[in-house]
Amino acid sequence: MNIGFIGFGTMGAPMAGHLLQAGHALHVWSRRAAGADFLVERGARRCAAPAEVAAASEIVCTNVTASDDVEGLAAQLVEALAPGAMHVDFSTIAPSAARRIAALYAERGVEFVDAPVSGGSAGARNATLSIMWGGKSALAPRLEPLFSVLGKTIVRVGEVGAGQVAKACNQMVMVAAIEACAEAARLAEAAGVDFALVRQAMLGGSAGSRVLDAFGGRMAARDFTPGVEARLHHKDYALLMDEASRIGAPLPVSAAVWQQLNALMANGWGSRDTSALLPVLEAAARQ
Repeated sequence: MNIGFIGFGTMGAPMAGHLLQAGHALHVWSRRAAGADFLVERGARRCAAPAEVAAASEIVCTNVTASDDVEGLAAQLVEALAPGAMHVDFSTIAPSAARRIAALYAERGVEFVDAPVSGGSAGARNATLSIMWGGKSALAPRLEPLFSVLGKTIVRVGEVGAGQVAKACNQMVMVAAIEACAEAARLAEAAGVDFALVRQAMLGGSAGSRVLDAFGGRMAARDFTPGVEARLHHKDYALLMDEASRIGAPLPVSAAVWQQLNALMANGWGSRDTSALLPVLEAAARQ
């Protein structure tokens, strides 16, 4: 297929590379031109603007940071996308933003799919992402050649916006588990017990999880080099807490985790891994 791609960060860059390797013709644009150089060197066509990407593509993929970023791109893409074309957004944005974009495109006969992903940079590199998408069920056959080269778990959750709700639920559970690991590490430390050994024992028990393995491992090693920068989880939590407030869903545990993420950001640690929730607890203990 002729596929457009915009957004070449930690997740987007390997995803675009997989699509190119799978044989799709790739049309790319990057706010920083150098960000797409590695794809152009492998045969992708560089475009001068988002509208040029849209004009050349039957499906345009975006993977950027915030709701405003995606809506800003949509305002440019909609002018050039042909009726029947599709915009697939892999970003994590507000469900309401996804629905606004879909309404904008519907006026032009263009389809929109919100398809946030989970699995981190390793999942993006290894093409093992979980893709949770919202959109018309009839679009599944067109999406399969795209999604199948990017992920292993592909679930249509519902109509447009449902993918973002699923991603909010994913982030809620995952970051709460990271905070739980941090609190376990802090308790072990305060009790004079080696958390590395505690974690080793826990991994073989009912608390064993991917979060304890990956994020707990970083805590045990005191290595806060980011897999995903904590500022992005903070952004995701802002979205889910706003959505919960809008629809009146009580989230008491998430509210507490949200405060810990706020403290992490206040300490200037947004560029660290989210396992830096442990130093947040340690700083509080010293006060």
